Parts: sequence; C-alpha cells; structure tokens
Amino acid sequence: MWLSFRSVASLLMGVSIMFVGHGLLGTLLGVNLAAADLPSTVSGVVMAGYFLGLLLGSALAIHVIHRVGHIRAFAALASTFSAAALAHAFFTDPIVWGLLRVVAGFCMAGLLMCTESWLNERATRETRGTILSMYMIATYLSQGVSQFLLQVGETTGYVLFALVSILLSLALVPVALTKVPGPALPTPRRFGLAKLFRISPTGVMGSLASGLAMGAFYGVGPLFARQIGLDLSGTAAFMSAVILGGLVLQWPLGWISDRFDRRPVIIVACLAMAAVSAGLVALGFAPMDLNRAEWLAALLALAALFGALSSTLYPLAIALANDWIDPQDMVPASGGLLLAYSLGAVVGPIVASVLMDGVGPSGLFLLVTVVGVAMAAFTLVRMQMRESVPMEEQAPLQVMPRTTAVAYTMLPTEDEDGQLCFDFDAPPPPANEPETPAAADQAA
Repeated sequence: MWLSFRSVASLLMGVSIMFVGHGLLGTLLGVNLAAADLPSTVSGVVMAGYFLGLLLGSALAIHVIHRVGHIRAFAALASTFSAAALAHAFFTDPIVWGLLRVVAGFCMAGLLMCTESWLNERATRETRGTILSMYMIATYLSQGVSQFLLQVGETTGYVLFALVSILLSLALVPVALTKVPGPALPTPRRFGLAKLFRISPTGVMGSLASGLAMGAFYGVGPLFARQIGLDLSGTAAFMSAVILGGLVLQWPLGWISDRFDRRPVIIVACLAMAAVSAGLVALGFAPMDLNRAEWLAALLALAALFGALSSTLYPLAIALANDWIDPQDMVPASGGLLLAYSLGAVVGPIVASVLMDGVGPSGLFLLVTVVGVAMAAFTLVRMQMRESVPMEEQAPLQVMPRTTAVAYTMLPTEDEDGQLCFDFDAPPPPANEPETPAAADQAA
C-alpha cells in the first residue's frame, strides 16, 4: 500500500488542495446568497450553474486536453478556476455568479479528467483498487475539512474568496514539481440514456435520483443551514457531517449487495434515506421544540446518516446496471449513468429551492424524502416485472467517485478468456507531449 501511495502522492496532494478550495467555495457562496436575502429559487439557479458547467465540461474539456496536453490544460484550467473564484468578490450580481459557477464547473471537469488520467497511468492491475480508494478518501476528507475554513474570515468580504483562489493555485504546485508523463486520455464510448433505460431502468433511475438528492444538497444545503438559524460553525459542522458521512456505508452496503439481490438493498437504502430526510424536515420546521444543544446534536446525527445513505445510491445503481451489461460495455454504460446523475444534479438545486420558497427551508429535505420514496416504489415495481440476475452472475460492486467518465476506465472487465483486463478504448498517447512543465517550456 505504501508503494501505491508513493506513486501517486503528489497527485493526491494536488487534488486534495483543489478539493479544499472547491468545497470551501461552494459553501461560501451558499452562505453569501443566504445573507443577500434573495429568493431561494434564485440561489438554487445560481448554484445549479456549477453542475451545468460540470456537465458541459465532461463533454467538451476533453478536446482542450487533446489539443494542448494534460500539463498545459491542467495549468490553464486551474488558473481559470482560481480567477473565477476570486471574481466573486468583485461582483454581487446573481447572474454573474451563476455564470461564474458554470465556468467553475467546466474547469473542475477538465481538472478531474487530467487527474484521473494521471492516476490511471500510475496504477497497475494490482494497485488500481487501492489507488481508487485513496483518491475517493482524499476527495471526501478534503471537502469535509474545507467547511471549517468558513470561520477564517468574514464570509461577505474578500479574504475567503482570496483563500479559495490561493488554494486552487497551490493545487498546481505538486503537479508542476513532479515528473508526470502525459498519458493517453481514455475516451470511453457512452451509451445513450434510452438504450441504457431499456437495459436497466432501475440503474438509470437510481443514478437520476442520486443526482437529484446530492445536487440539491450541495447546491442549497448551506442555504438550508443558514435559514434554520445555524451560525457559521454550525453550518460548517452540518455540511461536514453530510460529506464525511458519505464514506461510512458505501463499502458495507456494497458487500451486502454482492451477496443478495441488489434491488431490495436499494429499496431499504432509499426508504432509510427518506426516513432520515423526513426527520430533517421535522427539525427544520420546529427547531425550537428541543433544547438547543439537543436539537443541534440531533441535526448533526441525522446529517451524518443522510450523507451515509444518500452516497450509496449511485454505486448501487451502477452495480445493478452492470449486472445486465456485457463486461466490455461496462465503461461506456457507466458514462451514460454518470450523464443521468449529472442531469439530476442540475435539476435538484432548482426544484429544492422552489420548494424552499414555498414551504420554508425544509423544502430541501422534503424533495429528498419524495425522491427516496419514489425510487423505492419504482424499484419495487421493477422487481415484479423482471427476475434478478443469478447471484453467480452479478458483477462485483465498484465504489466509484461521481466525477468524470475517465474514472470509470478503472472498472475491471473480463475478456473472452475470463482474464481481468481494462478496456480504455483510447487513442495512442501523443509521441511528442513533454513529460514535465520544464520540458514543455523548452519545447515551446
């Protein structure tokens, strides 16, 4: 494990710094939108811009990387992201902030493509699982820790936006000082959603439901926290509880789903998520019915449970879909499921914010409650319509990040001889791409 870590330590350090800045920026904007006393719907639309940018970047940033190479693309995108973060301090117009969120999402998609391509290049068949786990843990921990930086300076001032910009700029340093080869960027084929839905309706709907729930939380979670009366430390603790809670149940539920029919596991997870969300709805409607300390403890406990349960739906949906897909098609199918997730993430903050304007801050978790119950009901109906895949034919669950399709090239497949292989479906690497920034400068 130590050798695996050493091979990717600089990349993980860079991505960790990047996610600290990214996590802080999302919550900082939510807090500022709450302070501006704008309608919740306006805030939801602004925050949905990030997921729209992420969706666009997943499709278009690959052309930037192919054109100029990984190192130059990473530097350009990180610099643009840093500038966009700092620009928030100069403008307070929600339209401008919405556009900046689109830019941030686009840049983040390209940065993650570069990072995941480098991780693939460094990984071997024996170390892929370990490296992928370290990558996921780094992203979750970094975002969780970033929330507490809210208390470093005034949220409505310049300091925190400057801090985000500094962090995003510093994310370049570990990469720039490391001899990082320019790998071939995997370009997996993507299944159309209609084709995927015919193969695995529950897998597609599970990905969409996960996007709705997680997009809504990341989009307007800080707004919910502020509207129910949490101060900055409480808001940071609430967001961090959900994010770090996401690490808890993914592997245990994955282990269970590999040994039983996945659909009952999905139903239980969705109903549990709905029940926890209903509890958060109740706390949001009646925050003063309990002693303040007890109310806050209950809120944070439910937040951690919500994070643990909501984060399991997407990997369960992927595993269920993969049970019905030929092994060589798992990577392109996973790209299609990521598209379904992304579409849900764009819509989630907008729908949640509309509900928040209608019924109050608890509208956020009211949406998640409805999504959980609806997904459980849909899965139950599908169980009556089709038998499950025999246990011996189930593909093992792979806990995957909800980032870009490049990460899914780490999914194992089997060739005709039953040997483990990885289908990258990628063009050959450019023969003349420099290995280091210094070499890139010399070549230029």
